[in-house]
Amino acid sequence: MEHIFVINPAAGASDPTNMIKEAIAKSKSGADCEIYRTKGAGDATDFVSKRCAESTGPIRFYACGGDGTLNEVVNGAANHKNVGVGCFPCGSGNDFVKYYGGAEGFLDIDNLINGTEHPIDVILADGKYCINVLNFGFDTAVVKTMQKVKTNPLLRGKRAYYTGVVGALINSMRTPCKVTVDGEEISSSDILLCTVSNGRYVGSSFKCAPRAENDDGLLEVCLVKPLSRLTFVRLVNYYTLGEHLDNPKFNDYIVYRRAKKISIEGGSGFAVALDGELVETRSIEVEVSEKALNFVVPRGVNY
Repeated sequence: MEHIFVINPAAGASDPTNMIKEAIAKSKSGADCEIYRTKGAGDATDFVSKRCAESTGPIRFYACGGDGTLNEVVNGAANHKNVGVGCFPCGSGNDFVKYYGGAEGFLDIDNLINGTEHPIDVILADGKYCINVLNFGFDTAVVKTMQKVKTNPLLRGKRAYYTGVVGALINSMRTPCKVTVDGEEISSSDILLCTVSNGRYVGSSFKCAPRAENDDGLLEVCLVKPLSRLTFVRLVNYYTLGEHLDNPKFNDYIVYRRAKKISIEGGSGFAVALDGELVETRSIEVEVSEKALNFVVPRGVNY
């Protein structure tokens, strides 16, 4: 089997290439490993797509970066039956691997290479794949601010996220959009935010979809209606902990569904985030793509 580590040199606080090379060199299973460093946005998808087309035998790609790098690798590898996708999480968020207990279980090269492939679902949104969460409203306002400030060395990582949250609290407490879930219209006016989830976490720490199972053929839709800033501050900790679906304090604010297809229509300037990557669009069709990816769960990781 071919093992290819796809490294995003811009992921995290510093280029992880040397650290990963050293870890592979020290591992018992690293002899057959290849390293590819991405050259820019979209390059991981192009590289993985090309290698998938050329390969006739089993092949694995390990996304070395954050959720954005994993997203790009997934978009090149999805629906190739002889291809597995693993993750060496070294980005700023690493939200998807929290489904499996967090980044620590993915950082041993031998355990990763000797991991087991599990067929999982992915989100398909107008031809683009998303492995973790598609979200919009308040959350996309946060991402927009993060993109503006992330080049500032004082505002990298979690600081950029918190800066985005403050900006959204000031300017983005309402987003007009229509959301239809398996034929049922659940919103025709303003929302605070909405997540369409395959994984469980978003924004580094928020357990937005505590009931998500990434292989059940369903997506978790959680729409939060507009609320005051004071109510937001009072309730956000419950949302962070993933207690919002069972807490009666959220009864007036949350619409929750499990679904296969979601239609979203927004207005001017509307955008959605796919694994944290912004896509500006006035409308988008979303569906579950069942068992479309063979995801590598490292040896020793129980979930």
